[in-house]
Parts: sequence; C-alpha cells; structure tokens
Amino acid sequence: MYAKKCKKLLLCAGAAVMLAGTVMQGCGGKTVTQEEALAKMKEFTTPDGSVSIKLDESWATEDMGVDFWLGAQSSSGRDAVIVMQFPKAGSVVQVEDLDGVKDLINESYAMTDVADAEVPTVPGMTNMTANTGKFTAEGDSGELYVIYGETDYAYYALMYASNKIGDKQITSMKASCSSFVETPIEPEDNTTVEITDTVRWFNASYAVLTEVNGWDYNRFAGAPANDETKAIQQESLKEWWDVTDRASADETLTWILDEGHRADFVENMSYLKEAGLGDVEADGRKDFILENFDVTDEEAQGYVDSYAMYEEFGDNAIAGWDYCRALNLMSFYYLAGYYTEEEALDKSLEIAQTVQPLFTSWDDLIASYMRGYEYWAEESSAERQGIYEDLKSRDDNPYAVDYNTTLEKTW
Repeated sequence: MYAKKCKKLLLCAGAAVMLAGTVMQGCGGKTVTQEEALAKMKEFTTPDGSVSIKLDESWATEDMGVDFWLGAQSSSGRDAVIVMQFPKAGSVVQVEDLDGVKDLINESYAMTDVADAEVPTVPGMTNMTANTGKFTAEGDSGELYVIYGETDYAYYALMYASNKIGDKQITSMKASCSSFVETPIEPEDNTTVEITDTVRWFNASYAVLTEVNGWDYNRFAGAPANDETKAIQQESLKEWWDVTDRASADETLTWILDEGHRADFVENMSYLKEAGLGDVEADGRKDFILENFDVTDEEAQGYVDSYAMYEEFGDNAIAGWDYCRALNLMSFYYLAGYYTEEEALDKSLEIAQTVQPLFTSWDDLIASYMRGYEYWAEESSAERQGIYEDLKSRDDNPYAVDYNTTLEKTW
C-alpha cells in the first residue's frame, strides 16, 4: 500500500511543474555564481519545520501533502524545486535505504537517460550522489537534476525540475543546497499499548505487508498515531478500500470477515467442479477450460492453479488472506482515527481468536495468505514469500512469538 501511495504523492509534485520553458531561479538568462544566486534567495521551510532551504525570493510554495516535504515553483510556474525527506524512524512515510529512494524517484517520474551529475555540498549530508535525466509525470515532461543523500535522521531526494537542465539550473540548485538546514523533530505518538505476546501475534499476522510498506512490525499498527499518519492513512483507505468513515470501515470489515475473497474463490471453484474440471487429468485441465469458457490463456492457467489449491486445501484454502488483511485493517482504522486504540485492539483479539484455530503454525497461516494473494493479484507470491523467509531470519523476527500463544486481553 505505502509504495503506491507514495508514488501518487510524488506524481502530484511533478504535475505542479508547468514546463513551458526554461527559467532559472530568478537569474534570467545570464550566467551567475552561487554567491549571486544566494543573494536573491530567501528561506523556505517544510510545514513541520524539519528542513529549510533557500530559493529565489519570487518563488511560492506548493502543498506536497506531507508535512516534511517541501515543494516550490517559480512565479512563471515553469521550474520547481522539491525536497523529499524520508525519516529513518517514527514516520509513516519510510524507505529502507537510499537505493529505495532512487528506485521510487525513477519509477514515479518514469526517468530515462539517467546520467551521473555533479554532487553539490549539502551541510550535514553524507553518501551523496546526483543524477540528471528526463522525466514524464501526469502529462508533463522535462528534465530533473536530483541529489540523493542521508543524515542520521533521514534519507533525502532534492530535485530541480525544468524544461531543460543546464549549467544555470545546476549552479542555482547548488547554491540552494549549500543553504540546507535540518532540524530533526520527535514525531508525536499517541499509541499507548504495551507490546505483549498477544499484540505481537496481531503484528505478525500482517508483518509481510508491514515490511512491504516500510513500517515497523515491532509496534502496534506499524507507525506512530498522530495527525500526519491519520491524514495519510485516511487517504490510503479511501484509495484502496473505499473507506471514508466509521460506517464504511465497519461495512468493509463485515464483508471481509463474512465473505472476503474466499467466498468468491469457493463459488468459482465449486462452479468449475460442477462443470467437470475435477474429472479431467491435471495436464488437460487448461485445455478443458479454454474449450468450455471464454477466457484467455493466462486466465485459464490461473483457474487451473486455483483449482489445484481448492482440491488440496478445501474451502479455507485462501482464508488466511482474508483474516490477515482483516487484522491489518484494524491497525489502519486505528491510525486513520476511525477506531480508538482499545476498539481496534478488542476487535483484533476477536479476529485473531477466530483465525488461530484454523491453522497449525505461522507457516500454515502465511501459506494460505500467499495463496489468497495469488488468487486476488493473479500473479506469483514469490516476492512476498521471500520477504516472509527474510523476516524469519532476522534477529527481531516477528514470527518468534509462538503461533499457539494464548491470545488474551492485555491492554
């Protein structure tokens, strides 16, 4: 979830760049030094005050939707500077490392013709690299000069976007970078629950997705509960689940607990069984489906694979997918402010006590989750399976908690 949401925010920043020509930060068409550029700049600061940087005094800030990101564009709307901060801890917006930041920028902006560029001096920043390249985002296209680096507090991407990146733009951006000031802040966190074995069990049930999102599987809900996470989680729930308030949250939860994708799975597999698929030898089932149903070759193979799951594991073949996501939803609902902490924990306990007897171990539950992912996504779960195996090998392995632990109210 996080990856897609973060990409959307990046694209919104790119869409703010109106690429009608090349206008440097207030420097016209002549060559200037960094000192001359700085003389015409003023300080711009992120909404949360954690980062400031100097930009041309005629520029105006743009709402980035994240309190620790800064966006500003020229008065003509032709050029923009974007500062993206990814705190290493205590934030819902996280990446694993600098390579993760680079991958996110390259994918979000459809970067091409990427080439190494001059690395400016940024006070307090280390492990720095810089690139130039062409980008396309929401109908706009142009060029980017991107500087990557990290501090003890966060990873960064500092970007200058324009129709054309040349010496003038790079000189101006270098001047801005030299004025960079970071003021680390301690994020507010309203979560109070003690991390007991019962809460660890909740966390483990959806730790794979927590890891995919870049969150912390050693804390309830994976991220601090504050206004920032509330806003981001509300937007994510709206985008992914059509959940916009307590009523729609409850409606979605009821659906996933009473039906979920497992009901659709059982209905489809039962229909295939009645159609005679179970009487066909395994190597002939794909042809049988293609001959009797209007589906593509890929869809036919998907039904063959799903039917094999159904034969081996029965009606509950993908139940783990629904129940793990239901537990995950409770953490999302809490962060979004639709459930109180105690309400989310109480409902999580109820769900966990329902699912625990259905499976014998974490491997058994997560295997069912993976089968459900493949049915829903119509793609291999190999990547997520790899994440699960990696999590189990870590010193802070979330699956170290006994699967058969007594689940009880500890809050």
